Amino acid sequence: MLTDSSNALVLGASGAIGQALINNFLNDNRIGRVIAVSRSSATFEHPKLHWISTQYDEPSMQSVVDNLSEFKGSFSKVCICHGILHGEKMFPEKRMEEMSVEMMQSIFYANTIVPSLWLKLLRKLVMGAVECKVACFSARVGSTGDNGLGGWYSYRASKAALNSLMKTFSIEYARRAKNVKLIAFHPGTVNSEMSKPFHGTVPEGKLFEPSYVADCLSQLMDELKIDGELSYLDYAGKPIPW
Repeated sequence: MLTDSSNALVLGASGAIGQALINNFLNDNRIGRVIAVSRSSATFEHPKLHWISTQYDEPSMQSVVDNLSEFKGSFSKVCICHGILHGEKMFPEKRMEEMSVEMMQSIFYANTIVPSLWLKLLRKLVMGAVECKVACFSARVGSTGDNGLGGWYSYRASKAALNSLMKTFSIEYARRAKNVKLIAFHPGTVNSEMSKPFHGTVPEGKLFEPSYVADCLSQLMDELKIDGELSYLDYAGKPIPW
């Protein structure tokens, strides 16, 4: 349950969905303060918004958490929005011959290691009396059971690894931070730079605006109960097979 004193935290806040989540939380009267964390500097200002710039190595991330100690136990919503799919020198593999060590390392660091470090470092910050929902951005292609097309080796594996780590985190959080619910969230295909190369293959009506996905996730976080379990859900709240 959200309280009048609850706050929200958006990690990896500079992307399209991160920005949309910030706006969603700023417009929520139940949320007193929104903390945004990104590698880049603040993109806008608001009386309720506190923006922190950081690098995504463990000492820098630990410093962020230490600097937020005044907010300990007050967060009701935490969104870990990190993720990459492609870049100037890399693109999702269509064939196994396209796999490379460099690409796998880059994608695993952004999609698996950074979110996992946040989950490791955040426990003491989010534990307390306030019910806290923590959502990490996963993907349907991280599902082993749903993989009928193949390809996208690095991205698929990085999200599958994230799901597995989150399951393990959920077991320990259930013992050590009983007020926390973990969610592996699939946003669908969002109208953003990340998905832009693939817009031509998206079925009609399935390319979502970031604000729509932010609304879906915020509502999902409101509705889910604290149960000590990891939920792997899409934007419509439907479970995804592991």
